[in-house]
Amino acid sequence: MDFGFWDIAQILGALAFFIYGMKIMSDGIQRAAGSQLRNILRSMTKNRFLGVFTGFLITALLQSSSATTVMAVSFVNAGLLTLIESAGILMGANIGTTITAWIVSILGFKVQLNVISIPLFAIGFPMTFIQKGKIRYWGEFVLGFAILFMGLGFLKDSVPDLKGNPEVLDFLTSFTNWGILSTIFFVFVGTVITVIVQSSSAAMAITLAMCINGWLPFEVAAAMVLGENIGTTITANVAAMVGNREAKRAARIHTIFNLTGVVWMVLLMPFFLEGLTTVLKNISPSFDPYTNPDDMTIGLSTFHTAFNIINVVLLIGFIPYLAKLAQWWVPGSAEDDENDGKLRFISTAVLTPELATIELQKEAARFGEITAKMSGYAKTLITTTDAKKQKKMLKKIKKYEEITDRLEIEITEFMTKLTDQEITRKTSLRLRSILNICNDLERIGDIYYQISKAIERKIEDRLYFLPEQREYLNDMIKTVDKAFAIMLKNLNSPSYDSVNQDEARAAEKEINQMRNKLRAHNSERIGSEDYSSKTAMIYNNIFSSLERIGDHIINVTESVTGDI
Repeated sequence: MDFGFWDIAQILGALAFFIYGMKIMSDGIQRAAGSQLRNILRSMTKNRFLGVFTGFLITALLQSSSATTVMAVSFVNAGLLTLIESAGILMGANIGTTITAWIVSILGFKVQLNVISIPLFAIGFPMTFIQKGKIRYWGEFVLGFAILFMGLGFLKDSVPDLKGNPEVLDFLTSFTNWGILSTIFFVFVGTVITVIVQSSSAAMAITLAMCINGWLPFEVAAAMVLGENIGTTITANVAAMVGNREAKRAARIHTIFNLTGVVWMVLLMPFFLEGLTTVLKNISPSFDPYTNPDDMTIGLSTFHTAFNIINVVLLIGFIPYLAKLAQWWVPGSAEDDENDGKLRFISTAVLTPELATIELQKEAARFGEITAKMSGYAKTLITTTDAKKQKKMLKKIKKYEEITDRLEIEITEFMTKLTDQEITRKTSLRLRSILNICNDLERIGDIYYQISKAIERKIEDRLYFLPEQREYLNDMIKTVDKAFAIMLKNLNSPSYDSVNQDEARAAEKEINQMRNKLRAHNSERIGSEDYSSKTAMIYNNIFSSLERIGDHIINVTESVTGDI
């Protein structure tokens, strides 16, 4: 039998078709139901059993455990899920990915795939031209399914039939006589294949295609399926590399869970396969996965499903211990996360712009907390007469102004990358709101820095505020802090749509009234013998700057509510 470069290219092309179909299907459903997916993940993870069901459901819909695990890791990164909550989703994703194997086994190799694909194209393609609502995205989902089935058909046809050429498989026999070491070897092979194609579903499709064409014995294919369970954890770990510590820990939980399952299954593999075959033979007496390729695909899918369900049942009670083990694997404390100007919640592994808005909202809320801290530093700088403390506060404000500059640049760059993708109108408006929020927060940082420079000049010129001036400035800072508290509450709101401007507008009005009061006081006192005109100018500069900060604070709430 001849098998050369052209045959390899056919297999790779068919695999690319299969993966591309999965991607289109996954992206389509995320755009069509992105907010619903977020709500499902956030509302159904309080209970670990519901979390498992959620992971199963999302994976079954997306047809990609990698997509679900990356989504879960991203939500942990964004602070929307805890480690414990994410563990259930990650476990459920393992069960959900078995749906792909059943689709391939039942439909992929039993039905003429063009019978399925062509009607799906006929349904999905016209839908992509409908601009109203989310119909076009559901059309993409249907098209993705059609392309996935076509890729599967090409994959089946491109893998040569080895039934009449058993000598080609002679090389495998040298690896099948080592007992448990043989199982470990083929587990490794399955892991490598999954890492290369970056999809356990695609790796499973390859394994099933090789089985139906006589390439692999049943026990070898089962070992490769175990390896695919390990290989799929790589995607979540890669996604977590650019995430925070909690995201890395969530990815490690997925790795620990899958590795633990593979270890006990490798030890019990001969007994488990024998028992599984006996059960299936009781259902269908003629069933024989060891000699019949058609039965082998069903047997392999059953093995895949049984293994993942049993592994979840065995380990679901140990989720808190898995979390502790992950914390030991990725050590650190909250003190290590002191503001360093780096993005904490945004990761490059976000699946679509619709899901990216979650991380951007969390990052905007953190940005707001950083600028709010500058108010406390400015207050200390105004009130203290200790030279060391003054220098410390000047450095702090300078550092935080640099952090705000860096955050705005990094968030803007991230959002620019998102605009390269297709974005729904609602998501586009939300991204625009977040961009405006970041612009206003960065301006607040600039204004506080200007205030610090004004006070620094006052210190250098040996000028002093009168007690009444300090008292009035402290009163105004308290009023600004009240506005900051309202702004932070709005930024941390689970849904921007539920935010009301009334409280924020009342706070902004109070700031304006305070500014008018201080301006009147300054005008009345200037010219008095004990009232320095130079100090009065700096005093005027500071309370006017505080009023401008109030303007930017209300701008943030207006952007949150979409009033931009």
